[in-house]
Amino acid sequence: MKMKHTCYRVKDLKSSLKFYKEAFGFEESRIRDFPEHKFTLAYLKFPNDDYELELTYNYDHEGYDLGNGYGHIAIATEDVAALHEQHKVAGFEVTDLKGLPGTPPSYYFIVDPDGYKIEVIRER
Repeated sequence: MKMKHTCYRVKDLKSSLKFYKEAFGFEESRIRDFPEHKFTLAYLKFPNDDYELELTYNYDHEGYDLGNGYGHIAIATEDVAALHEQHKVAGFEVTDLKGLPGTPPSYYFIVDPDGYKIEVIRER
């Protein structure tokens, strides 16, 4: 077995696609529209990686309550400080670069258009 995808429900598919492409370089692997059922599925992935992020857009939905039980997804990069600076300069909502107690800075969070938090971590 292996993990295949993570699904986020989004209120504005166009904005979400733009965010994930610009912030992280995701590429569309496929988009499936089901107008008769009033929803669209957009699958994104990184080059040379088969794990996908599924963005589900339900027509005429105003948004979602994220609740307090959901955590986040994490994306690894070799130069977390450089990507952090790039995200700040681009105007994305990001936290300060932080580290776990007793460790150097190695992660931060960025917020997508729907309020989902993505943890950006240093690749090990």
